[in-house]
Amino acid sequence: MTSADMRKVIKGRVLGPGDAGFDEARKAWNLTVDQPVAAVVEAEDAEDVAALVRYARRSGLAVTAQAGGHDASGDVEGAILLRTGRLDGLRVLAAERVARVGAGVNWGSVLSAVGPHGLTGLAGSSPVVNVVGYTLGGGLSWFGRRYGWAADSVRAFDIVDADGDRTRVSAASDPGLFWGLKGGGGDFALVTSLEFALHPAPSVYGGRVIWPQERAGAVFELFRKLTDGAPRELTVWFNRFGFPGAPPMVALDLTFLGDPREGAALVRGIDGIDGAISDDRGIVAVPDLGGIAAEPTAPAASLPRAELLTRLDEGLATEPIDPLISVQIRHLSGALAEPGTGASGALPEPYLLQMVGSGPDPDRARAVRARQAEIVGRFEDIMAGRKPYTLLTPEETAADAFTEPVLARLRELKRSRDPHGVFRANHPVLKQAIREDDRV
Repeated sequence: MTSADMRKVIKGRVLGPGDAGFDEARKAWNLTVDQPVAAVVEAEDAEDVAALVRYARRSGLAVTAQAGGHDASGDVEGAILLRTGRLDGLRVLAAERVARVGAGVNWGSVLSAVGPHGLTGLAGSSPVVNVVGYTLGGGLSWFGRRYGWAADSVRAFDIVDADGDRTRVSAASDPGLFWGLKGGGGDFALVTSLEFALHPAPSVYGGRVIWPQERAGAVFELFRKLTDGAPRELTVWFNRFGFPGAPPMVALDLTFLGDPREGAALVRGIDGIDGAISDDRGIVAVPDLGGIAAEPTAPAASLPRAELLTRLDEGLATEPIDPLISVQIRHLSGALAEPGTGASGALPEPYLLQMVGSGPDPDRARAVRARQAEIVGRFEDIMAGRKPYTLLTPEETAADAFTEPVLARLRELKRSRDPHGVFRANHPVLKQAIREDDRV
């Protein structure tokens, strides 16, 4: 395989080792993750994707797709990295409450397009995360408590299958593959676009309130009260921050999908905790949802770890977090605890713990990983022992996310739809070598 060979069948840019720009093009969003790929292809359109799959199938190679690579695992050695950024079509059918997006579209673009219509998609906390990749992993949204996983709102996928054929997948046309793509990852097909339902959002109340760490106990207790029996329209996250050069802080992030007056009344307990450093609660325009959590919008050397929690422990409010940058607890439950319609399934655990540190050098990375492990060990009795597929780290596998019955079903889907291993997800459901006699 050479870059020259691929250029004969691909209209978009093809880069191989030694080509100018190759090392930059193969970088993941998370700069701690190396991607030792054989080549990078920037597809021009969906037909380019199909041509690449046919080429990879003939050559006995694997293809891994990324728009930006937020959840990259680094398990891509020898694969072709497909960049989908040029597949940037976006169409909103407001009267039908439907959006159709290409594989290169991010959530910020979607929210900007649908917000003026009084609608929202089930976006996560960052506006720069890719819609398709996020949805294939399930997609945990601000409004997941009301509407479930983002994947549950998908109506159809446009895909390229392992033979390089383009087709449309829906519950009616191919229920098995449709189920697997809704939260089971990118191991079964390459998605070039998807169609999903939008939801009413005539008004949203929300924002972030920050206090000094000294108020952590009171803020955590309020978080417990707010999330105990909260209506599904209310989502609250508890945060602790240890930013370099800044004093330790604690915060609540929140959204309420409904009348702002009702939302403000639900969280009026916030006003009883004095000493707030900042408080930007108010009406939030849908296109501005990505600003609430103020997550980085540029690539960084990030070291995340997530764990599902069976309950809260007040020790999480005071446990030392240095050298971590943030520790966040998200309230789940509501519709997320129900079965849903895809491989993501139900999340019976009511809370999600996310710990993030920076790993610009090996010593710092080891310290961050050690602190994360210490926190997990310290609160082992409330750890569920699994985590959402979309939040797996490079060291973890699909078995850390799915139940045995779901994983078995996903593996059978992989064997039947991609027996030669043409597709390689960030976290494959089935590790397998490509045999010489599989190559055509």
